[in-house]
Amino acid sequence: MFDSSYIAVFRAYLLDVRKAPGNTVLSYIRDITKFTDFIETRGLTGYASAGEEDVRAYVKELESAGRAPATVSRCISSLKVFFARMAQDGVIAQNPAANVSGATVKKTLPDALTGDDVLRLLDQPDVKSLLGRRDKAMLETLYATGLRVSELVSLDVNDVNLDTGLINCRGSGGRSIPIYPAAAASISGYIAVSRVNLAAEGEVALFVNSGGKRMSRQGFWKLLKNYAEKAHIDSSITPQILRNSFATHMLENGADIKTLQQMLGHTDIASTQLYAQLVKKQLKDVYNKSHPRAIK
Repeated sequence: MFDSSYIAVFRAYLLDVRKAPGNTVLSYIRDITKFTDFIETRGLTGYASAGEEDVRAYVKELESAGRAPATVSRCISSLKVFFARMAQDGVIAQNPAANVSGATVKKTLPDALTGDDVLRLLDQPDVKSLLGRRDKAMLETLYATGLRVSELVSLDVNDVNLDTGLINCRGSGGRSIPIYPAAAASISGYIAVSRVNLAAEGEVALFVNSGGKRMSRQGFWKLLKNYAEKAHIDSSITPQILRNSFATHMLENGADIKTLQQMLGHTDIASTQLYAQLVKKQLKDVYNKSHPRAIK
């Protein structure tokens, strides 16, 4: 029988050491579990007996099944990290996925809102109501920090230091991110007026739902969509688009790539550089539309 017990060890490593977001952990484990099932059908009894040919055979099966290049690439990345960790722990001699690659994935530029769109969105919540104050604080926090939605809803009250103007995010290795004064004021008002009346006894979450428990990702998505519709912004808006907007607006106003990488929690600077490409494209588009010699 195949021994897949190391998956639990790897899950703990992702959560406790790498501080990976919950969705990332789920993706890693799902990819590794499917690969485990695959090599078990090939007669393997443990990861130590898996070779590069097994990984390549799995990749070929994914491609034959019509999986998107991005999906195949993600699966390969999951296996690389998984086996690299096993090798570091001495469970296997070498990483069988180290030299495996899939089809080149063309990275598309991220979508982002204009500054005017963001301002209209932030103006939508009714701060005279308890839930409106909460919603305003959540939107301001997301745009102020560029947090992932999973990181936003994972914040606890003690993760916010209003005296120093910093939010401590425990995702992606842990990082501290500054917040602008208006966001700090929104959070402060929410804590003092709304949270004190909404939060259930003993609840440590910063942002809570109407039942007093931690706000869910799905709950935030719903309220974001509602406010986007009220602001007459495309209803396909997502929390990721607000994160993209934070990044592009920071670059447009002079932030450097390395600092932005730290604030976004990117392990690979290539992910951050996509935003720089977006800013360059936007500048070129404005130039081509506005310069009298560029207008056709």
